[in-house]
Amino acid sequence: MVLASSAIAGSHLWNSGSDSMSVIELVGVTKAWGDIVAVDDVSFTVEDGSFVVLLGPSGCGKSTTLRLIAGLESVTAGTVYIGGEDMTHKSPSERRISMVFQSYALFPHLNVAENIVFGLKVRKTPAAERDQRLKRAAEIVELSDLLHRKPAQLSGGQRQRVALARAIIAENAICLMDEPLSNLDAKLRHDMRGEIRALQRRLGVTVVYVTHDQSEAMSMADRVILLRDGRIEQAGTPDELYDRPETVFAAGFIGTPSMNLLDLTDGPGGAGISGLEGKPVLDGPGEGLKLGIRPEHIEIRDFGGLPAELVWSDYLGADTILTARVGSQSLLVRVPGRFDVARGVSVNLVWAPENVHVFDTATGRRASGRQALAMAA
Repeated sequence: MVLASSAIAGSHLWNSGSDSMSVIELVGVTKAWGDIVAVDDVSFTVEDGSFVVLLGPSGCGKSTTLRLIAGLESVTAGTVYIGGEDMTHKSPSERRISMVFQSYALFPHLNVAENIVFGLKVRKTPAAERDQRLKRAAEIVELSDLLHRKPAQLSGGQRQRVALARAIIAENAICLMDEPLSNLDAKLRHDMRGEIRALQRRLGVTVVYVTHDQSEAMSMADRVILLRDGRIEQAGTPDELYDRPETVFAAGFIGTPSMNLLDLTDGPGGAGISGLEGKPVLDGPGEGLKLGIRPEHIEIRDFGGLPAELVWSDYLGADTILTARVGSQSLLVRVPGRFDVARGVSVNLVWAPENVHVFDTATGRRASGRQALAMAA
C-alpha cells in the first residue's frame, strides 16, 4: 500500500528542487484508546534525507508512532509537522508520504508491473508517465525482467522489492517502513538491509523505519529512537546508544549479546560484585548500583582480576560466548575463535575502567560521578 498525493505529477522526488517536505517533527504527540496510552508525549525531529529507526520491543508504540506520522491513526494530543506544516489533522493523501508495510500487500491476481503502478492508475496518472516511472522504478530495484510475473512466482526478497518499487514510483520525499523485513529469512534480511540503505542514499529519501531488531537499527540508521512503554528511552546515533546507554533498559536492549549488568554491594575498599568478597570494582559505596560491562570488553587472564567459574560456552564460528559465574551472578564473555571449556574451570576476568558503565538501580538511569577501579592483571 502506498500513500501519496493525487497531485504528484510534475513534483517528482528526484527533480522537485524542494526539500521542505523532507522534514518530520513530532511535538508532544500522544495516542490513547481510553485508559490505554500507546504513545505518551513523544517529541523528535527527522532531518532531511536521513534514515531514522524507531526501535523497541513489541508493544512499545513504535508502529503506532509511524501510523500517526502517516495519518492512519488520529492524534490524541500534540502536533505532527511535515515540511514545517501542521499535518496533525490532515488526511494521509495530503501528507505526500509513501509507506511499506510488514506484509507486502500485493494483489495476487496482478503481475509485478500492475502491482507497482496500481496507485498511479487510481490517481489517473497519464499512461505515458506511468510507463516511464515504472521503467525507472523497476530498474532501481532490479525487477525489469520480472514485470510479467505474478507475486506467487516470486521469492520473498523479490516480493519485498515490488513493495519498495511501489513506494519509489510515487516519488515522494518521505517513506515510512513498518518492519518490512520481518517475513524474510536471516540471510535475506541481511542482504535487503544493505539494499534498502543503499537505495535510500541513492535517492536521497527521508526514511522512518520501524523494527524490533536492534541489529537492523544499528546497521542501517543515521539516528535511532529507542522506545519503551510509549515513551522515548534514548535517542542518538547507533554509536551513542551502544557506547553510552543512558538507562539500564537501553544497555540491555542494545548489543548482541547485551551488556552484562551486575548488582553491586558495599565493601571495605569500595563497591564490589554482590556475592564476591574483597574485590572492589568501583570507588565508594555500591549499594543500589549496577555495573555494566559489555562481553567483548572482558578479558580472561591466568591471574589477577576477578575470580570466576566458566559454566558454558557457545561457539559461533568467528567467536565464542562464554557464560561465567562471578560471586552469585552470571555474566557473558566474548572471546575470538573457538574456546572449549569444561564446566567448573576457574579463570580470572579483567576489564579496563573506561569500559565500565554505572547505573542507579532505583531510577534505572546512568549514575554520574563514579570512578571504576583499575583491576590488577
